[in-house]
Amino acid sequence: MKNLSFAALFLALVAILGTSCSPKQGVTTNINKGAVKGNWVLTDIRYEGIPENAKVTVFDEANAKCFIGSQWVLPDNNANGSYTLSSTADGCSPATQKIVWTLSKQGNVTMFGFKKLYSGVKAKNVADGYLMECTEAGSSMTWRANVNFEGKTASIIYTLQRK
Repeated sequence: MKNLSFAALFLALVAILGTSCSPKQGVTTNINKGAVKGNWVLTDIRYEGIPENAKVTVFDEANAKCFIGSQWVLPDNNANGSYTLSSTADGCSPATQKIVWTLSKQGNVTMFGFKKLYSGVKAKNVADGYLMECTEAGSSMTWRANVNFEGKTASIIYTLQRK
């Protein structure tokens, strides 16, 4: 009888903790490829530890602000995806870049990574890529990239919305 009471108490405690720690509606905290695959629009970029008016080049491509409005195609099954820049802001040029993307775990942290693909080069032969913490995926997705800015650790936070 004592074991039954302990089991009932344990299950009640688990149920209470489970409901008090449930994620926001539409947000996946257990991020997997199914939560990330699809078509996305990068809607916002903000900085932590970097002045808001700084000109920051991201992904060895363009000023971070040129990525606002960019379209990201992240298909399933390790198929090649892409991003397309369409901003007409000062200094921004339209461009499309083929990529291959992955999700990986580093401890309890989900990392989103991608490599740029160029004509005639296989992904396995591309050594350089980009790796960011994926902190949320659902109807929106958030990436956090830690960078070095003026000798200090700073962050670039990317927000994407599912199309």
